[in-house]
Amino acid sequence: MKPIIIIGTGLAGYTVAREFRKLDKTTPLIMMTSDSGGYYSKPMLSNACAQNKQAEQLITQSAAQMTEQLDINLMSNTQVQSIDSAQKSVVTSNGTFAYDKLVLAVGAQPIRLELKGDAADKVLSVNNIDDYARFRQHIDERKNTAPVRIVILGAGLIGCEFADDFSGAGHKITVVDPSSRPLAALAAPMLSEGLHAALTARGVTFHLNTVAESVTQASNDAKATLQVTLANGTIVDADIVLSAVGLRPDLRLATSAGLKVERGVIIDTAGQTSNPDIYALGDCAEYTLRNDGSTRTLPYIAPILPAGRAIAKTLSGERTEIDLRDSPVLIKTPSYPLALIAPLPHVAKNGNWVAEQRDAHHVCRFYDAEGVMLGFGVSPHDNAIRQELMAGLGKKAEASTSDA
Repeated sequence: MKPIIIIGTGLAGYTVAREFRKLDKTTPLIMMTSDSGGYYSKPMLSNACAQNKQAEQLITQSAAQMTEQLDINLMSNTQVQSIDSAQKSVVTSNGTFAYDKLVLAVGAQPIRLELKGDAADKVLSVNNIDDYARFRQHIDERKNTAPVRIVILGAGLIGCEFADDFSGAGHKITVVDPSSRPLAALAAPMLSEGLHAALTARGVTFHLNTVAESVTQASNDAKATLQVTLANGTIVDADIVLSAVGLRPDLRLATSAGLKVERGVIIDTAGQTSNPDIYALGDCAEYTLRNDGSTRTLPYIAPILPAGRAIAKTLSGERTEIDLRDSPVLIKTPSYPLALIAPLPHVAKNGNWVAEQRDAHHVCRFYDAEGVMLGFGVSPHDNAIRQELMAGLGKKAEASTSDA
């Protein structure tokens, strides 16, 4: 019997394996990963520094435990090089393996900025546990430097979470972003301004409306200070430069397999790619929405669970559509915690945010040109308010003229 192969051991890959094993105890499962294969929560990477956690402390279940729990053949530290979809085989650094069905759960890759300077190659990113281990090593190498100066490139969701986390650990943080405010693409102006004020009060310095142009090393010493030169002429000294400008779906294997790709790997409403024997989910996938047939990348945790359950059922012989539902993104910025659903970019251009101050809570709703509510945000988190806002999504409401 040919096995089912799952490439990737993040939440997406392990969710498919776990859900499949509930339905099928006997079909061989092979999981392949370039790291150790231990299970950890990726969102924990952006709030582990303030808790002084090393990478190994974030792993909640080892590769051996996952292997036993799910009865899988776990191939750790394995580089998957290509997929031969015609022969139904996966070519890896440890040999070639045939499959019956294949699941891509390979996630996304950090977007790399084109920076000038002799230290541009020293810019770090944190997208997985190995990245975090390298970052912590850089922190530990500078433990006698108090505080460590960290420049974060990007004031989006991840950049802001890191800024809050690193400042909470006592480091000196500078954030650089081309927008006029943090979280500009996701949050209402009122909430962005609230987050900006909270992080500033925590000691974070912002350089907005500009970008980094170069990163240079001040001396030949491996631990030397870096200098970040901004487009506006400002020079910022740093011990570590971290890029958090966003992620791009990893399409390398999908392309080698000849799958249909756009921004992500195109999947239908059941998670099937353009090849009937290959499925995808998570950050690498571009989901087809059931209501209108449009496609969209969904780069958050919430869609992974229903996608994993649906794909597992389909793999076991019962084609099942993914039950995608709107779910708020919880932004881990303790100094100004946020929950939000952002309007789609093309919708955001033709609508407006409406603000409301409710006791200690900032509540914002986004209405499109027809007055239909298509997004919201609230800080601090409040379950009752979130449920109220969720109930209003897609409904027309009387909007005030307050600009959020």
